[in-house]
Amino acid sequence: MPTIKDVARLAGVGVGTASRVISGKGSVAAATAERVREAIAELNFRPSHAARSLLSGSSQMIGVFIPLLKGTFYTPILQVIDSTLRQHGRHMVVAFGQGDGEERAQALEGIQFLIDRGCDGLVVMSNALLEADVQSLKSSKHHIVVLNRHFARLKSQCFTADHVQGGVVAARALLKHRHSHFAVIAGPATSPDNVERVQGFMGELARHGIDTAQVQLLYSDFSPQGGWACAQTLIEGGHPFTALFCANDESAVGALSYFQQRGIRVPKDISVLGYDDTASAEYAAPRLSSVHLPLREVTLNGLHWLMNRCYGSELPIKREFEIGVTWRDSVGPAKPQGK
Repeated sequence: MPTIKDVARLAGVGVGTASRVISGKGSVAAATAERVREAIAELNFRPSHAARSLLSGSSQMIGVFIPLLKGTFYTPILQVIDSTLRQHGRHMVVAFGQGDGEERAQALEGIQFLIDRGCDGLVVMSNALLEADVQSLKSSKHHIVVLNRHFARLKSQCFTADHVQGGVVAARALLKHRHSHFAVIAGPATSPDNVERVQGFMGELARHGIDTAQVQLLYSDFSPQGGWACAQTLIEGGHPFTALFCANDESAVGALSYFQQRGIRVPKDISVLGYDDTASAEYAAPRLSSVHLPLREVTLNGLHWLMNRCYGSELPIKREFEIGVTWRDSVGPAKPQGK
């Protein structure tokens, strides 16, 4: 495999001159640059990733931190980031938060791993990080974009859908079918986006005259197992409801599975609405109606912002994302009480 020394020798120039032509940085006479380019073509020279990094002063890599690789939520996000970076001749390095220590410590450790690998910028998803953590990274000159969170003092580098509005959309979807008795399977109480969607859901119910003190609210962990366990608690508790809002699709799938085992018909007996509109909703039984969270658009625009900062590009950016409902089979008219 030819090296930059081979290119310089064939072109009759020094290695430094060949480097300036390859990197596009520095002044080189037109005729000399043309000889270098001819040597590159003749030798079919392709600089290695390490060589390109040395020449450009950039690793051409973006670091991505996510808390865990599990279920159907994070995989599409990674796919968007990877495919977009590859289109621009760049790559991603991924760190996960699974390991020893509490969640925030794991996140900080994962981010440091990416910084140590020389990543030009960071895409971060974490409910555990504090605004001060992100601020310190910004102060240290590292480019960072935060997905699915918003920090008041770091608005420009945060990209997220409006989860309060997502909860409002969920409530309206069930109210549209004349439901008046509700239950909610929420995610962790420490998760800001979960708190926001539950807040939006309850607020919209209250605006329509529903006594939210009578709405059964259980907190879980966004998993199918958690959804199953909460659905069991709701049914065995004996408090009647005709509509169940689950704060993500994974927990909704667990609830659907429990209802099927118990012979509870969805949506004839209970309507179930998920949140996120991930692949698991498409293939649940019955197929799950879900609040569509535009995760692809959120991710792509956050990545565009980061690439513009890291590489001086001018990729388009938007910050407003439309939230709607993908209707499938799990939501229907409210079952009349006593039937």
